[in-house]
Amino acid sequence: MPPSLPHLPPRSPDAHKGDFGRALLMGGSRGMAGAISLAGMACLRSGAGLVKLAVPECILDTVAGFEASYMTVPLPCDDSGRIKLRSPRKLTEFIAPATCVACGPGLGRSKRIQSFVRSLYESVPQPMVIDADGLNALAAGEDVFANPAGPRILTPHPVEFARLRKMHGESLASREEQVVAARELATEHKIIIVLKGHRTVITDGSRMAENTTGNPGMATGGTGDILTGVITALVCQGLSPFDAAVLGAHVHGLAGDLAAKELSQVSLVASDLLHFLPQAFRQLT
Repeated sequence: MPPSLPHLPPRSPDAHKGDFGRALLMGGSRGMAGAISLAGMACLRSGAGLVKLAVPECILDTVAGFEASYMTVPLPCDDSGRIKLRSPRKLTEFIAPATCVACGPGLGRSKRIQSFVRSLYESVPQPMVIDADGLNALAAGEDVFANPAGPRILTPHPVEFARLRKMHGESLASREEQVVAARELATEHKIIIVLKGHRTVITDGSRMAENTTGNPGMATGGTGDILTGVITALVCQGLSPFDAAVLGAHVHGLAGDLAAKELSQVSLVASDLLHFLPQAFRQLT
């Protein structure tokens, strides 16, 4: 492991599951049950002690069927199979004990979801990882980054980043311009941005890290959901949000490199990363 990377502390022989945090991941919708399930499975494989997935009740059985080791919470859903809550108030009993909350994979888009994500952003004091449709929900608002209630890790790819920047879905002219804009946004709003792509950049404004792992085979649906789960798990285990984002990007890319070496870049799919996360973490030790 490069010496500049953050590291997880060794586990005590008398540790129990509560020592490694409680993750709550919210997302999923009809037709996109796999996204939140991938995030949940990655969170488990990355060491979180307890993982709970809050999903629309219409897909709960499907999500639960992917993995026996995480728990599931049914949420009301609309006729399209999306979460129909406008506020997380009814979820207090699940949010309050969480060490880290993630939101976005497979969430879908609607006016209710925009209100739901904004309310989470402005009310949850714990660290939050926001990805995919969680980012799109934030981007739909006027004052995108206002009033976070706690640490926020945003993980956009370039087009999502452009939406957050109100660029109408168009990517910025160059990677260099994207990185400068990400650093400025992180500084101004006191958030952490994980700007995905070739050599993913992680910045909190004052610090910046460039990830060197990963390969083009990871340019396939679902790999971003895996990253969400990995970062969430690392926060649960005590890493600061910035360190969790840096180490999470490294491990995520390393799992992709190990998968591509065995399976080829062409044949790599997101779920392959789950099988190679253990090897990636083993390399860190």
